[in-house]
Amino acid sequence: FFCSNQHSYCVLHPKDILESAIYINSDIITLQEVSAAFIDQAQCRPKLRETFWIISPDDMDAVRDQNSVIFLRKETFPDGSHAEITPLVESSFEKGVKVPIAKGDILAIMTTDKDGIPFVVASFHGDTNGLATAPVLDAIMKAMSTDATLAGHKLLFGLDANTYEKAKPKKQQDVLEFGEHYVARGLTSCWGDVPDPKNYTTFNSRTYLQPQLNKACKQSDKRSNGDVNPKDFILFGKGDFTVQSTWKDNTGEKDYLEDTAFPTLTFPSDHGILATVLEPISPDSCEG
Repeated sequence: FFCSNQHSYCVLHPKDILESAIYINSDIITLQEVSAAFIDQAQCRPKLRETFWIISPDDMDAVRDQNSVIFLRKETFPDGSHAEITPLVESSFEKGVKVPIAKGDILAIMTTDKDGIPFVVASFHGDTNGLATAPVLDAIMKAMSTDATLAGHKLLFGLDANTYEKAKPKKQQDVLEFGEHYVARGLTSCWGDVPDPKNYTTFNSRTYLQPQLNKACKQSDKRSNGDVNPKDFILFGKGDFTVQSTWKDNTGEKDYLEDTAFPTLTFPSDHGILATVLEPISPDSCEG
């Protein structure tokens, strides 16, 4: 499987990147913070419409206009999405615990590939501090373990976890602690069991040419005052897949320029693209 996780903010460039030779062959693409206009325009692009099932939440967020979306390659998943299970996930949160999510942040679906293997595919946009990330993962795992219709499904989960290299204790989600969290649930990631805190997937800071001047900084301070963190993940069962290759991209050309702030005039997101090629682990290889 070739899976990629991407953010989308503007109307023009993201679809051009999706149609590029690098990403058009993806089996699964998970997107976060997607506008309704983007979804409509993607469905009107013949190349995207003919290649992918474009799946958005049943309960779209029309106010914030930031929705998680999933693209499934039609050749790999000929029947598309069987059902959305987002309500089941949201009902699986720990009782009495307030999880900071908004409408459209989670999209979880059931699907089956061309070989008859069932999957749960999920896309998630975490809150700014990442405090919803672990509870959402736990809710997905609980839903998959307690609902009989999900028995035997494999999980593929692309997310903006909003994890931090140097998290404020109890106020932000530490990236290493998140690694321990998913490993304890039988999962691993495109980064392995222990993510590198310095493997950044964001580098953004605000100029003075935007309305929130209290968040603006000088060019000389863009690194120290900016958001430079390892925030993005693709998760899957440790016994289901091995990673053949993983890359991140903040150019749209399969290249990541370290120490470069983005979005740029040619790359529309403040999160890099994250992509991984996964090799299924055969049941025989797990014996003895």
